[in-house]
Amino acid sequence: MQPLVVIPARLAATRLPNKPLADIGGRAMIARVVERAAAAGIGPVAVAADSAEIAAALEGTGAKVVLTRPDHPSGSDRIFEALGKLDPGGRYDVIVNVQGDFPTVAPEAIAAALGPLADPEVAIGTLAGEIVHEAERTSSNVVKVVGSPLAPRRLRALYFTRATAPWGEGPLYHHSGIYAYRREALERFVAMPPSALEKRERLEQLRALEAGMRIDVTVIDDVPFGVDTPADLERARVLLA
Repeated sequence: MQPLVVIPARLAATRLPNKPLADIGGRAMIARVVERAAAAGIGPVAVAADSAEIAAALEGTGAKVVLTRPDHPSGSDRIFEALGKLDPGGRYDVIVNVQGDFPTVAPEAIAAALGPLADPEVAIGTLAGEIVHEAERTSSNVVKVVGSPLAPRRLRALYFTRATAPWGEGPLYHHSGIYAYRREALERFVAMPPSALEKRERLEQLRALEAGMRIDVTVIDDVPFGVDTPADLERARVLLA
């Protein structure tokens, strides 16, 4: 595999405006994410940004920055535009999408998303961790993956939901929005319109499942949390202090 890590970043976040530029220990949050992605050591790191302000905050980090349209409906669409500018010749065959609001993500977690792609039948690899806090089991903000176990730390994804699922005794898994796409899978994904279940659950990965694309999940110990609110930002500052 020849992976390329692409981090989508936009300023227009509703709950935390200018989120990529938020200061965490004297550095912009997006610079923290770039640092973690580079430490994963799986390939070059690029940022698909919607503004010159983000590019300025990344000077000296070593990341390539590609300015993309500000009106993309999702991070997947943004990284696909960036990919066309970064690699029109198709050198990179795996694209790893790392969310730009994951400043505490462990580098080894990013690398773990590649694991499922060792199976040629898998189109997309992603991550999840077992839920250990009761409040997360019922929270609609915690996306659960319902999967069929393939190995002790591997699932084949059957569904993603904001509901508490599956029912009955056994673990629940908290999905983490880091994806390793085969290049052709990303191209197919962004070309499809939003699916019925995707629109209902507000989870774009359901578009891939509804189209018959296989998603496998690596189970990790610590699920990275996204910074969506001022409280999340303070938590990240404490963790990275």
